[in-house]
Amino acid sequence: MGLTDTPRGMRLHIGLFGRRNVGKSSLLNAITRQDVSIVSEFAGTTTDPVEKPMELLPLGPVLFIDTAGIDDVGALGELRARRTMQVFDRTDLGVIVTEAGVWGEFEDALLDELLARQVPVVVVFNKVDLNEHPRPVARLEALSLKPVLTAANTGRGVRDFRQALLDSAPADFVDNPTILGDLVGPGEMAVLVIPIDKEAPRGRLILPQVQAIRDLMDSDALALVVKERELKNALQRLSRPPRLVVTDSQAFLKVAADTPPDVPMTSFSILFARFKGDLTTQVEGTLAVENLKSGARILIAEHCSHHPIADDIGRVKIPRWLTQYVGGKLHFDHVQGHDFPDDPSDYDLVIHCGACTANRREVLRRILRCREAGVPITNYGLVIAYSLGLFERALQPFPAALEVVRNVMGAAAASHLAAAAPITTPDGSASDQL
Repeated sequence: MGLTDTPRGMRLHIGLFGRRNVGKSSLLNAITRQDVSIVSEFAGTTTDPVEKPMELLPLGPVLFIDTAGIDDVGALGELRARRTMQVFDRTDLGVIVTEAGVWGEFEDALLDELLARQVPVVVVFNKVDLNEHPRPVARLEALSLKPVLTAANTGRGVRDFRQALLDSAPADFVDNPTILGDLVGPGEMAVLVIPIDKEAPRGRLILPQVQAIRDLMDSDALALVVKERELKNALQRLSRPPRLVVTDSQAFLKVAADTPPDVPMTSFSILFARFKGDLTTQVEGTLAVENLKSGARILIAEHCSHHPIADDIGRVKIPRWLTQYVGGKLHFDHVQGHDFPDDPSDYDLVIHCGACTANRREVLRRILRCREAGVPITNYGLVIAYSLGLFERALQPFPAALEVVRNVMGAAAASHLAAAAPITTPDGSASDQL
């Protein structure tokens, strides 16, 4: 796997925003040295956001997102604007592009949107070949935002633009949190239980599993990869217990039975709830399952847009388990990709996938949106563990999250949950392909 194969969800997302025909696409083409976006003298050429992954050294892997101009009018313009606004949710670093000497209420609104989200901003005055000495903007000076002057069609100022991106990148991007390396430690071992099924065609593993293996390597830890039927034998062969056992929820029940109680165990999906989102908030959201009643509305959000298989986790299995758990009919809606409701208040619960293809900012924005609407949000692995009666066991590696469960539920309720009979499928298994 080469550098350009870094998953998009682990790249710094850089969004380019501005009016139509100010040169956003030309700027993207200049910085990437490729004709990524169509450039035209006619306004509104870019319709959908154009994404371009690249290596921006010394930052590393980034994803540029060239948005449609959102000063558009008419029905098509509204659609373009809505898709552009979705890009704000996943932008780690915002770039406002305008023509040299042009700054008005529209640019102020873009700046307000980015600042409200606490997103660092780079301002670019493009087309300086037509206006060599643009007038200063008082607001930008007050915020100590020095515009970068470019003429993207000739390459002028592109080096300065690159440097501004490096200078403005969020500090925590370099110090990205680990997936599980901090739970294992240098020189220690994690056992990864990876079923081989329809979601993992011959010759490959699914993305979260690959990312977990790489994270252990980066943390100088050891990874032992087994199928679920090999776990018991593998543990017996080890001279000392592993620091952590991680399973796909497809094998939750069997792995829990084969893993000694003193060895922490969790799932890939729960690890990603911490890595990509806010584990504590999503643990609290999981507890809302207990309050679901017949007729409740549930939104299942899946970030990737894979083609569903016959017994799909989000469309078949989770709805089946929750319906069985609640004991009444539930209403399920599904969204995919970057689609997510601006106002999720129509729902009683939101269940998100592990978000392996999303960046953390987009997931956190969705969590915040749910919190503002008073709607609990959880994720696949957490709700599956809850439904199977393995919630506390799956949270064993995360003391703070486990404490939330015990505080909210109380000792008696927690004991009842631990003793609850697990819900099983006809073949005695469960599945969680993130």
